[in-house]
Amino acid sequence: MNFQTVHGGAAPLSLILVGSCLSNLGAATLDPPTALLTTASAQPALMHARWWQGGQAPSAFLVSEKLDGVRAFWDGQGLRFRSGRPITAPDWFTASLPKTALDGELWLGRGRFDELSGIVRHRVPVEADWRAVRYMIFDLPGATDAFADRARQINQLALEARPPWLQAVAQQRVPDAAALQNLLTQTVNAGGEGLVLHRANALWSPGRSDALLKLKPVPDEEARVVAHLPGKGRHQGRMGALLLELSSGQRFALGTGFTDAQRADPPSVGTVVTYRYRDRTPKGLPKFASFLRVRSVE
Repeated sequence: MNFQTVHGGAAPLSLILVGSCLSNLGAATLDPPTALLTTASAQPALMHARWWQGGQAPSAFLVSEKLDGVRAFWDGQGLRFRSGRPITAPDWFTASLPKTALDGELWLGRGRFDELSGIVRHRVPVEADWRAVRYMIFDLPGATDAFADRARQINQLALEARPPWLQAVAQQRVPDAAALQNLLTQTVNAGGEGLVLHRANALWSPGRSDALLKLKPVPDEEARVVAHLPGKGRHQGRMGALLLELSSGQRFALGTGFTDAQRADPPSVGTVVTYRYRDRTPKGLPKFASFLRVRSVE
C-alpha cells in the first residue's frame, strides 16, 4: 500500500468542538435499531474501514487516533466482540451504559494491547483489572444522522452517562494533506498506531465503507490460518511459517515476525491473524509481510 508523499509544512489543526451540548438528541435516533439486536452469537452489523489512498481532501473528514484496543459493540443490553461473542465485563462496568447501540474500543492505553486482550478474554472478569479499562466510543450504529452530528451525540452521551470509563473518541478537523501527514507523524511518534478518517457528512452504513478510512505508516490486514508449515535449521521441530488464506481465496506463507514462544505454540488453524506488509505483488499478494498478532475477536 503506497501512501502519498506529502510535502510542505503542517498547517494548524482546527479542532471540532464535539463537547458542546445538544438541545435535542432524539430518542428515536438513538434507540438501538431492531436489526442490530441480533442473537448473542450473531455478528453485529458494523462499519469497517478501508485504507486511505491519498488524493482526497482531508478537510471533508473528521480525524481521530486509531486506538490499539479491542473493538466492542454495545447493543443496549450487553457487550460483544465484533464476531458477536459476548464480552464478560463486570456488572458495574455496563450498568451505567445507555440503552443506545454503541461502537467503540475497549482500551488501556497506547502499547498495552496484549495486556488488554488478556483482561477481556476471561470468562470470569477480574474486576481489579477492569478498573483500568476504558470504553472509547466512536460511532452510534444504526443512527440516522451524519457523522459530525453523531460525534456530538456521542460526546453528550458520555457526559450524561458519567462513568469515567465511558469516553468519546476525540475528533478533529485537518485542513490539508500536509496537516494530516504531520498529525500522523506526531501520533506514531507518541506511540499511537495511526489515524482514522470518517467523512463528516456520511450516514451510517454497515460493511466496508469509503466514508471510513484508516491511515498508518505501514498497512496491516487480516487472514485466516489454514496450515502450519514446518521449520528448518534453527526452527527445526517448530513452526516455520503460517499458511494464510486471504478473503480473496489466495494463499501465502507468513514466516517472519514470530517469537520463539509463538513458533513453539503457533496460532491454531482457523484463527484469524493480523500481519503488516509494505507492498503487493502483481498478483495481489502482500510483500515483506510480518506477523503482528492474533486478531482480538473470536
